[in-house]
Parts: sequence; structure tokens; C-alpha cells
Amino acid sequence: MRSERGVVEFVVADRFLRYAAVGAVATAAHYAILVGLVEAGWLAPARAAAVGAWVGAQVAFAGNAAFTFRGSGASVGAWLRFQITALAGAAISYSIVFVGTRIGVHYLIAQVVATLVSLGVTFEINRRWSFASPTRDRS
Repeated sequence: MRSERGVVEFVVADRFLRYAAVGAVATAAHYAILVGLVEAGWLAPARAAAVGAWVGAQVAFAGNAAFTFRGSGASVGAWLRFQITALAGAAISYSIVFVGTRIGVHYLIAQVVATLVSLGVTFEINRRWSFASPTRDRS
């Protein structure tokens, strides 16, 4: 039993590292959109963060389906579940950036905090729901 638990913990840790790597690429897209929209004066930081999060989510889905959770399939159902999860992540991002900027925190610092919080929350949801299949354990 002990070794089985160790294997599960390793698989989860490996998936989290893969998820974080894919997330880094998606976050680069997210931040590029965020900074571009804010600096161009097209959107306020909180709204630009939400748009950036959505674009980043599309990058993240493709990367996670191919690299992090490969074998679970990039089905329409997985994409829809991922989009719901991404909306939750965008809501977290929006809320943290909104509150942060209201209390005087620079929007990029608020976004870094939002990214870290969203990373942990969305990994667990995606691992247990978006890319889970009935035939595969939830590790």
C-alpha cells in the first residue's frame, strides 16, 4: 500500500510540474494580452486580465491535452469542462486584480498573485474533473 501511494504521489507531482510548464506558456500569452490591452488603453486591468485569461486558457487546453493529461483524450466534453474551469480561473483572476488595484497594488503584482492562486485551484479541478475518465484513476 505504501509503494502504491508513493506512485500516486509521484504521478500527481509529475502532472503538476507538466501543468505548471504548460501554464507558463499559457501565462505568457495571458500576460502579453493583459499588458497590450492595458498599455494601449483599450481595457481596464481587471477586464484585460479576464480576456488574457481566456486566450491563455485556449493555449493551456491544447498543451494540457497533449502533454499533461495525454491519454485522457481531447474530447469536446473535456474542452467544455476545461472552459468552465478556465472561467472559474478567470473569475479568480478578475477578482484578485480588481481588489488589488483598488487597494493600490500594481496590476502586474496583483496578476502574479492571481496566477499563483489560480494555478493551484485549476490544477485540482482539471486533474479530478476536466481530464478525468471513468476508466482512469483520479491521480
